[in-house]
Amino acid sequence: MTAGTVTEPAPAEAALKGVCPRCGGGKMFSGWIRFADTCGKCGFDFTRFNVGDGPVVFLTLGIGTIITILAVTVELAFEPGLLIHVLLWGPLTAVMVLFALRFAKGLLLALEYRNDAREGRVGP
Repeated sequence: MTAGTVTEPAPAEAALKGVCPRCGGGKMFSGWIRFADTCGKCGFDFTRFNVGDGPVVFLTLGIGTIITILAVTVELAFEPGLLIHVLLWGPLTAVMVLFALRFAKGLLLALEYRNDAREGRVGP
């Protein structure tokens, strides 16, 4: 890479590191899951992307499936009481969703940037 050349990171790399999908240098997030308004390095505007609730829905469904399979397996193998299930699976689900949410939001924003996604429009 020569001086002045910017290499865009892969979407998964940008999401894992939380960096700008255009320059790979600035931060994508201003908080744990809150996007920054702009990249501090290249000035790229993150507000033009609408990630919405998509990552939350997919994480809830995916992680919910995993937790359900684990809970049924534990129930059939050990037959713990209801309190054990509540204390184990509720917090585990919340922690898994919170930790995966940052990556999922970052990945969706990076993919929207990479694919030049736009809002759907009707008509010319």
